Amino acid sequence: MDAKFSNQTEGNTALVTGASGGLGKLFAEIHAARGGNLVLVARSEGKLAELQSELQEKHKVHVTILPRDLSTPTAGEELAEEIRGQGIQIDYLINNAGFGGHGPFIEREWQQDRSMILLNVLALTALTRELAPAMVERGHGKILNVASAAAFIPGPLQAVYYATKAYVLSFSEALANELADTGVTVTALCPGATKTGFADRADAGATQAFSSAASADDVAKYGYEAMLSGKTVAVHGLQNKILLHGLIRFLPRWLITKISRSTMEKG
Repeated sequence: MDAKFSNQTEGNTALVTGASGGLGKLFAEIHAARGGNLVLVARSEGKLAELQSELQEKHKVHVTILPRDLSTPTAGEELAEEIRGQGIQIDYLINNAGFGGHGPFIEREWQQDRSMILLNVLALTALTRELAPAMVERGHGKILNVASAAAFIPGPLQAVYYATKAYVLSFSEALANELADTGVTVTALCPGATKTGFADRADAGATQAFSSAASADDVAKYGYEAMLSGKTVAVHGLQNKILLHGLIRFLPRWLITKISRSTMEKG
């Protein structure tokens, strides 16, 4: 844990969820390298403490760590309340925490999919609702919601995960429209398969979708820059842009679903 910010620099503090590894850790490193303060959230206090020490020493920024599990019904509200209680102003909200899971829906453990929905959807929405009004009041702020290329299509064998990312994309686009001209932007980052720990946790590492995964560094840099520029929907990778913004619009949904399933089947 960390004490209240002292002499906090106005306008440069980012809250990053899922910050202990993968894209979250990379987002934190990018922001710190630009001189930004951080509030880092993840379940692993040990990993957060290591990252805190590393970033503070290397970049001379202030890093607060708040270890917690965001996959509980009131986690988002409780986290926001603690942040306010410490007097921390959040200028960049990076909703990165999330996980997936492979297998037929009716055979998967419900508690796993329930936790997935709570983290991927409810925590993200709650944190946005809790922190966005203050951004609007100040007239500046940036929100980055990590969605996925999966947001555009149905996902047999990852039915709940794909559905949660569809929610994130739709929610982000709608909110971006509502907040137009307030000084607050909302960006949905939609990468394809990416080389992080996600695939292993989702039991999807052996699927076709992850046979040519993108570099996590490239995705994080792209997403962070898209957030800074205020881009609403940021699809990473030329192939993904062509597929998601072009080809799938002309294919019947049953065929899209069939192709989607084939990418999730293990070879």
